[in-house]
This record gives sequence, structure tokens and C-alpha cells, in this order.
Amino acid sequence: MKNTNHKFSRFHLSETAKIVSSIPGEKSKELLALQKEIEGAVVSYPRSMPFAINRAKGAIIEDVDGNQFIDFFAGCGVVNVGHCNEEVLSYVKEQQEKLVHALDFPTENKLTAVQKILNNLPEEERKNYKVSFGGPTGSDAVEAAIKLAKIKTGRDGIIAFSGSYHGMTSGALAVTADTTFRNKISSLIPNVHFTPFTYQYRCPSNQDEQACKKYCVEQLEFLLENKHSGIRKPAAIIVESIQGEGGNITPAEGFLKEIIEVAHRNDVLVIFDEIQSGFFRTGEFLACMNYGAMPDIITLSKGLGGVGFPISALIYNKNVEAWGPGDHIGTFRANQVSLAAANGAFDFIEKYDVKNHTKEIGAYLMNGLKQLAEKYPVIGEVRGKGLMIGVEFVKDPITKEPYAEIVKEFRANCLQRGLLFEVGGHYNNVLRIVPPLTITPAIVDAGLQIMDEALQAVVPQPIAFNKEEAELLTTI
Repeated sequence: MKNTNHKFSRFHLSETAKIVSSIPGEKSKELLALQKEIEGAVVSYPRSMPFAINRAKGAIIEDVDGNQFIDFFAGCGVVNVGHCNEEVLSYVKEQQEKLVHALDFPTENKLTAVQKILNNLPEEERKNYKVSFGGPTGSDAVEAAIKLAKIKTGRDGIIAFSGSYHGMTSGALAVTADTTFRNKISSLIPNVHFTPFTYQYRCPSNQDEQACKKYCVEQLEFLLENKHSGIRKPAAIIVESIQGEGGNITPAEGFLKEIIEVAHRNDVLVIFDEIQSGFFRTGEFLACMNYGAMPDIITLSKGLGGVGFPISALIYNKNVEAWGPGDHIGTFRANQVSLAAANGAFDFIEKYDVKNHTKEIGAYLMNGLKQLAEKYPVIGEVRGKGLMIGVEFVKDPITKEPYAEIVKEFRANCLQRGLLFEVGGHYNNVLRIVPPLTITPAIVDAGLQIMDEALQAVVPQPIAFNKEEAELLTTI
């Protein structure tokens, strides 16, 4: 892929980082200090990315001191068509002058968005699904999905997966695996149980991908079919099609379909959480479409708001319809401006063939990251689909001991050079790379160069190491 002027170049503030002051700069320091004084202590992102934002366009963020950063973060996977995309904002401006708030009354704006959602499902499935809107965040969608499953089945248990993240409200947090988030809370919704996800790099069975998948499916079967598992039949199973906060972990081929088969054999519903992985993040509208799997209920948010407008939705099979008028409500469900942004984003994606671009530029970025992995043995694995990529750092390629310390140092070094990304994973040792889908080859190249320079700084003498030999040793 040549590093030349690209069709998306004009949608970005620039195509490289520009650092003109210390980070944080003086103006950022003032605003960070004021924030600390008057805003609640739950603020988190400025702790690891200490600057105040002035403006952003495409995949470039500019702080109040004039520093420009390459954004491999996209507002936590939200601004899929780029910050302040002018074509999407034209839909927003037109809608703002006509209607902003309409509860759940029908409007052409809303019903157009619903049709666009359904028309992007697999053709053979479009007539089988409906759409409902809830509150404005992904957590709201998860709460609604759990509620619908409970109403439909008359049961209250939920099975989730290790490494999962579904949100911070009561139900969503209860099905989130990371206990750090709930150590200070004595109770959430009851009857939630966890089972292994096909995290091949760290599979509990320590086997190859298909054997690992078989192990994880068998664990689920045990929970549902063995009367001595200690678990009553649940209402639903909830799973991220690709795990996000857990480390951008892709499932083994066939895993999602087998989950559905096992669940349906036991009269249990399946919820796919597509809040991070959906809305073309992998190239396909939904990540599960890469694997030929369609569940009973799908949660959608984040990228659906086009350029950052808050909205969430459920896509569910008509056979699951179980609630009536007012069984699930929300004052700000499907805000008309957010719907307009969604319509604009759908149209932009179709007009510029963003689906194929995402697959191509994702492969280009993945290839560049794998080249870095060959150069720096601290990179244990590069994985992902489209532009949802995880880069896992380890102290030793054979033992795979997590290396969270160097990730923290590496991230800080990248920040000073003008590159932003999030960190996650089971051990906070994974770079979670989710840039805007409109990112260009030039921006990718600039980001990879910063990574290379930062790695040289934190790992001064890369050790020559044959990873194939390391993988072979782990199987002996």
C-alpha cells in the first residue's frame, strides 16, 4: 500500500503527529488542575494521557497547547468515521434545526436509521430481526438485552465469559469479568457465572486453537447440561463477538456458532455484545458476521453514533419479542440528532466503501505491527480483525509472562512522540488499537514509526529471537 495522497486524507487535520511543547503543556496543566479541583475523582483517561483537547478531525487530536496526536484510540472505538467528519455533521446540523427530542414517536429520521441497521444484516436474516432503542450508552443496551432475555425465558441466570467487559451499570458490571471494577460493591444482579473464552494465546487448556475451542465449548456444555454443575438453567449467555477490554481477543473459528448451537439445544438465549466490535470496526457491519454466526439478541452502541453522539440499540430476533408497551423505556432513547449522525455515518460508509478500506488498511497495519514483533521479542502476539487489533507484551516469549511495566513505559513514550492508544488485557499488557476506520496509509506509517522509536527507547537492545522455535518449545 503506497504512502500517497489518499481519498480519506482530506478528512484528517493532518497525517502525522506534531509536538510543539512538553506534554502536558502549560495550558493543559491549568485545565487539568481545574478538572482535578471541580470534577469527580472517577476521571480516568487524563491520568494516562495528560492533556486537554482543543479540537480533533479524522484521526488527529490537537491539544490546547498546539500538540497534534495520532489517534489510535478513536474515543474508545466510538468515532469510527473519524472525529468531526464534515459529511456526517451536515446530517446533524440539518436535524438540529428541525427536531432534537421526540421520545419514541416515529419520525422518518428514526425509521430510516432502523432500516439501515436491518439492511446491513446478512440478506437472509434481515426479515427475522427488529430494532429497539434504549438509553444512550452501551451499558444501557446490555441492561435491555438482559431484561428482554429474562422476560422471554422467565429465568434470571446469565452466563458470561472470562475476559469480558460489558459496562459499568449494575447488570452490565455483573457480567463483566474484571473483579477490579466490583471489589468495592457488595452486590449486583445475582446468578451470574463465568466460563472460559477462546483466548488462544493464554488458553486454559494450553492447546492449539481448535483444541482450545473444543475445551471452551465443553466447559459451557458442562455448565448447561450436567445437573451437578451447580448452575440452574440461565436465561441467556452473553459474549463479545471480539473481546475488547480483555485484550482485543478474536474467537477461534467456529466458536461463536458452537456457542449458539449449545445454548439453543438447552433452550437458552444468546446475546452478542457488538458495542465495541460492531459498526464496521472489523470491516463487516457486525464482527459476528465474519464468523457466520447470528444470535438471538445483539447490543450496539459506540460507532452507531457516527462521530460521537450517544445512542444504543438492540437488534433481536422477532421470536424473542416478549415485552410490551413501556416494559423498557428511557427518556433519551434514540435522540433524533444521534439518529441523524447514524444515518450520516451509514451513508458515508457506503459512499466511500469504508468496509473494504477497513479490511485493507487493517491488514496493512497488522503487517506493520507483526514486523515490529519480529524485531522486538517483548511483543508476544499481534492479533485482531479489521481495525480492532491487540498487541500483547511479554517478558519472555516462551513463558509468556505478562509485561505490564514496559507497556506503561512504552505508552508514555509514545504519548510524548504524539501517538495515543488504550491499554487493556487480562494483565494490562495489551495495546488496544482501534483507530478511526478512515485512517490512511500515511497515518499508519507515522504511527508505526513512533512505535518503533519508542520501542528502541524502552527496549534499547532488541534480542534476536526465533519465535517459531519458541512456539515449538512450548509444545514440548
